Amino acid sequence: KTKNPPKNLQGILWSRDINKLDLEKDKVYIINQVLSFGNLSHARWLFSVYSKEAVREVFLKFPIKQYRASRFNLVANYLLNVGLKLDPNCYVINTPRNIR
Repeated sequence: KTKNPPKNLQGILWSRDINKLDLEKDKVYIINQVLSFGNLSHARWLFSVYSKEAVREVFLKFPIKQYRASRFNLVANYLLNVGLKLDPNCYVINTPRNIR
């Protein structure tokens, strides 16, 4: 089993060299990037590498404000079924940050 993501994910994981990414050490980055910017085949790969519970845990514990509203709703409500518990201000890029 490989330690690195496949080469076809370089376009989604653009800010890092794919050959230097480690599936375990870099899973927060990999999971959020694939959920935010990947297509259906990328999502299939993601769930073949990480369990749904692991993906859900990363999504909930390490929110990254980079999702478009429609993608956030897809991931939270359909892929991971956690939508009602989440504050979109922590995830959706075009919503203002809560600075209080």
